[in-house]
Amino acid sequence: MAAEKQVPGGGGGRAAAAVAAVDAVPEEKKIRRTSDLRPDRRPTKILQIIKESQQQHGLRHGDFQRYRGYCSRRQRRLRKTLNFKMGNRHKFTGKKVTEDLLTDNRYLLLVLMDAERAWSYAMQLKQEANTEPRKRFHLLSRLRKAVKHAEELERLCESNRVDAKTKLEAQAYTAYLAGMLRFEHQEWKAAIEAFNKCKTIYEKLASAFTEEQAVLYNQRVEEISPNIRYCAYNIGDQSAINELMQMRLRSGGTEGLLAEKLEALITQTRAKQAATMSEVEWRGRTVPVKIDKVRIFLLGLADNEAAIAQAESEETKERLFESMLSECRDAIQAVREELKPDQKQREFGLDAESGKVSNLQYLHSYLTYIKLSTAIKRNENMAKGLQRALLQPQPEDDSKRSARPQDLIRLYDIILQNLVELLQLPGLEDDRAFQKEIGLRTLVYKAYRCFFIAQSYVLVKKWSEALVLYDRVLKYADEVSSDAGAFRSSLKDLPDVQELITQVRSEKCSLQAAAILDASDSQQTETASQVKDNKPLVERFETFCLDPSLVTKQANLVHFPPGFQPIPCKPLFFDLALNHVAFPPLEDKLEQKTKSGLTGYIKGIFGFRS
Repeated sequence: MAAEKQVPGGGGGRAAAAVAAVDAVPEEKKIRRTSDLRPDRRPTKILQIIKESQQQHGLRHGDFQRYRGYCSRRQRRLRKTLNFKMGNRHKFTGKKVTEDLLTDNRYLLLVLMDAERAWSYAMQLKQEANTEPRKRFHLLSRLRKAVKHAEELERLCESNRVDAKTKLEAQAYTAYLAGMLRFEHQEWKAAIEAFNKCKTIYEKLASAFTEEQAVLYNQRVEEISPNIRYCAYNIGDQSAINELMQMRLRSGGTEGLLAEKLEALITQTRAKQAATMSEVEWRGRTVPVKIDKVRIFLLGLADNEAAIAQAESEETKERLFESMLSECRDAIQAVREELKPDQKQREFGLDAESGKVSNLQYLHSYLTYIKLSTAIKRNENMAKGLQRALLQPQPEDDSKRSARPQDLIRLYDIILQNLVELLQLPGLEDDRAFQKEIGLRTLVYKAYRCFFIAQSYVLVKKWSEALVLYDRVLKYADEVSSDAGAFRSSLKDLPDVQELITQVRSEKCSLQAAAILDASDSQQTETASQVKDNKPLVERFETFCLDPSLVTKQANLVHFPPGFQPIPCKPLFFDLALNHVAFPPLEDKLEQKTKSGLTGYIKGIFGFRS
């Protein structure tokens, strides 16, 4: 029986008895009683209250400061409603919630909001402690305060005024916060005991109620399971690391306190293995690896690729792709920093004796190849998702943007650009097999790009352009099929070209049929199109057609206002006879020029000048 199992951590007897009490009480006796002899035993759904509050007030987006403010405001409203104020604005008078006040369950919410406020402040400080390590001391202080309030809540719930379900939830809540505090102190044994107690209580509650009520309890169990595995690993259980890696592949990944610690644990494990790695072989050349960051990345390369292959959802795959690309960029940056001191290697990248690129430059080419190949795989995975979305029926409403062929064209453009960069890697100029393989990959992606360009032309009824592009797709596909003899094993991860050829042939038949139907429809609707060309009635007297708009108030009879028309201008007259007229001489009527000199000047002064 579920009621006979013991809860680890000292509270097993009370937890089992409370679950048994929940099962034993008949439904007709679970009635609210308000008398003093039979106190009110209505349940306080602790987990449901805190989960709903967290989701509605900031924690959906990781905003712990907003949730802390909500807890403070709700606590103030409760104190005001219950008239349970801590003095006035001039004097503080401390009050404690006692068992005598538990006739109203809202007094339990006061203590619960105290614990939630302290916990949310601790989580806020944890986010800030990444850049300010001194805040970690304040974080631990707030967690201790949250555990203290939770223990007070558990003590109050021991009263006979509280039902068995609330008692169990209070015990589980206290164990959860205590486990988080021990987890931060790195007291792994005490933390795993607290988490196991919390997990056992929630599992008992989930089995005692209906499936709808058990959803929240099962979610809480899933949240604390990674923490239990992490504590077990630190205690000495080496098998727990495999379970943690599997949890990392789930849709949401690990969250909360464990997220950063798990990434650090994986890096630490790889760092221990990196001490034994000294070289790497790629395309027939062995290159020594002396940079620790590059060693760690190369050791985790196979694990990352396996994790991407095993990922269940597209969101998880995208997250793992981004994580792998970020690690690869860091490794490339470390190699670049090693290349900088040697100016000759940075400019020429050649060994004078052998004529080949240096080992460090070749390692840089290898890491760049991994980065570009991973980016191609990520874009190809996104393209497959968009292709599946194109095959689904389009939604009628425009609230959500549907997939279009243009989106796929952009992805294949990026893939082709990455392939061009692969051809330019130093040290691979003379590798004919590599050049041939990249050329075949380019033809495959060009074929798919042309196919979706043709699809976009079909949507706008440009039949001729689409037909030409379909022929180009078949040309690319035939080239790949004829030249891929020795490279079939390396090209097996590419999209199937034969499937594309079959699809193109069927699309060509559909396109030709659609073009013929579109041409016949245009001939049948020629008369109707004359009505829709907005010509007024005065310009189409010779053509009979039914135009219902002629009997309405907006009938299109003539152009109004009428348009401008050219008219002849007023004639211009030019007097050409003036050029042939001889005017009479006028020299005798002109004033004679006066004599100049001293005599003339004196006569001019006294007015004697004639």
